[in-house]
Amino acid sequence: MSMENNSFNKNSDPSLKQTLKNDLREVHFKRDFIREYKELKNFYLTEEKKARLESMGKFHRFFYQLFWLVKSLFLNLTPFRRILVIIGMVLLIGVGTVRIDNNDINGSSNNNGLLGGALIIFVLMLELKDKLFAKEELEAGRKVQQALAPTSNQSIPGWSIWLNTKPANEVSGDLVDFLKIDDDKYGLIIADIAGKGLSAALLMAKLQSIIRAIAYDYESISKLCGKINEIFHRDSLPTLFASMIYIEINTKTNQLCYVNAGHLPPILIDAKQITEMPKGEAALGLIKRIDFSEKLIDLNDSDIFLAYSDGLTEAKNEHGDFFGIERLRKILPTLYGLSTERIGQTILEHVDYFVDDNVYYDDLSLLIIKRNNTTN
Repeated sequence: MSMENNSFNKNSDPSLKQTLKNDLREVHFKRDFIREYKELKNFYLTEEKKARLESMGKFHRFFYQLFWLVKSLFLNLTPFRRILVIIGMVLLIGVGTVRIDNNDINGSSNNNGLLGGALIIFVLMLELKDKLFAKEELEAGRKVQQALAPTSNQSIPGWSIWLNTKPANEVSGDLVDFLKIDDDKYGLIIADIAGKGLSAALLMAKLQSIIRAIAYDYESISKLCGKINEIFHRDSLPTLFASMIYIEINTKTNQLCYVNAGHLPPILIDAKQITEMPKGEAALGLIKRIDFSEKLIDLNDSDIFLAYSDGLTEAKNEHGDFFGIERLRKILPTLYGLSTERIGQTILEHVDYFVDDNVYYDDLSLLIIKRNNTTN
């Protein structure tokens, strides 16, 4: 990386004094500490260890939890960095002797506390360097995803469309996409790759490229989805799969036709009722060949078709409760008559309020379609 491109160029370094002042204004110590500690537990502790902790008293739980966290952190260091930490601790505490390269390092022989602290800080700097490097790579990947993503509001004569993805991390494993097949047909996609992070994002990009490459070659969207599944099954890892809803809008017939490949059932909202549509076939990539069925819907003016990823219903609050389908169902009656963008924003506002200071652990995507005579 050249000096011109290095984000840590000293010419662009902020004032340390001003940075600390801003930190003191922005940080809510108790809330932020609890949130960061929860993230540590979720990342480092296995489900088995979490279950064991639940069966312990508060005293034993605290010490076991702390020991497992420190142990996991220590074992995830490289061998060289582990040794540096041991040396640093010996020098910092001033007790014990460590033999390295046939040399004894005695923590009690001299006042080596500063050197021990410096070694531990050095290891922290190395770990931070790795994190920042990885973060730069992920941010570059996110920019590519954003460049390939459609805008939220898409224009189809007689229809109003709103698309949105809220990534849980730097890159997303959800896909929302928009294709103009010809002057009368439009394709809309919402998909969710199993898992999250970089592996899910790479498979999402693969799925998007498959769809964009062959969507124009098929008159039948059931056959199109069958071919997408064959290619995705051939090229993806055996343990990974993707759920997807592929939608085709025909402006000549004013009909909506869709295929559901293992995704959460979409919801239809009209003036009289709210209907959860039937489940579809298996998700993409699970088996080599799937015969998908098409669902045809005649939407009346102001009717709403809503598809979403499980990041919505599986969003958690600080107590570990899921947002859930029941909370979503309570919101739905209030959405009729709103614009597609306002519908999406209303749902996201309810989820954000529920999650509060807790982090999102899964990507959240929405695809909202509304039939109307005038642009809404």
